[in-house]
Amino acid sequence: QVQLVESGGGLVQAGGSLRLSCAASGRAFSSYGWFRQAPGKEREFVAGVNWSGNTRHADSVKGRFTISRDNAKNLVYLQMNSLKPEDTAVYYCAANSIVYGSFVPASRDLYDSWGQGTQVTVSS
Repeated sequence: QVQLVESGGGLVQAGGSLRLSCAASGRAFSSYGWFRQAPGKEREFVAGVNWSGNTRHADSVKGRFTISRDNAKNLVYLQMNSLKPEDTAVYYCAANSIVYGSFVPASRDLYDSWGQGTQVTVSS
């Protein structure tokens, strides 16, 4: 059974930090992505990492968020620093098994496995 389970969300004050984790099981994944969805908005790409460790971050989080992966533990992390109220959203982990070169997918359509999401709330 393919599973992606997120953890680490919560309530934090603006300027604070959180680290999200995503535990993957059931199949070998190549690329992972973090997406987020705020109330009334589309789900948007936050960060991604492919099988070779190449990363990609949305402009809105560059310099504040960092995606990383631990292949031995089948874990993916999203370190979030300098959080802002506009970062408030449900954060989703996504994955696929397609091996790209240096490409890191950012489109939702390129990911076929999704977690249930974890809420991140940043107070001002």
